Amino acid sequence: MSNVIEVTQSNFREVVVEADKPVIVDFWAEWCGPCQKLSPLLDELADELGDSVTIAKVNVDEERTLGAMFQIMSIPAVLFFKDGEKVDEFIGVRPRSHIMAKLEPLM
Repeated sequence: MSNVIEVTQSNFREVVVEADKPVIVDFWAEWCGPCQKLSPLLDELADELGDSVTIAKVNVDEERTLGAMFQIMSIPAVLFFKDGEKVDEFIGVRPRSHIMAKLEPLM
C-alpha cells in the first residue's frame, strides 16, 4: 500500500474533501473476502496513477462514524470524489476496466 492513504475521521477532510485531484475511497474490513480481492487492484492503480489521483482506504470496523456518514451497508464500497463531492460509487469487486471507466472522466 505504498501510495494508498489510510483515512480516519481526523484526516478525512484534508485527504478527501480538500483534495485538488480525484479521490477514490475504499470502505473495507479485514474479515471481508471481496475486500481482500479488491485491495491489490487498488494498490496497483495507486502505484500506476501516482500523483494524478488519491486512493484512500477506510477500515469500517475502526471508523464507524465515516461508514455511517456515507451510509455504507455493504463492503467493499468504493466512492469517487471530485472537488470534495461524491460523484460516483460501486459496491463489490469490479474489474480494472470498470474502475478506470469511472475514474477517467474525473481526471
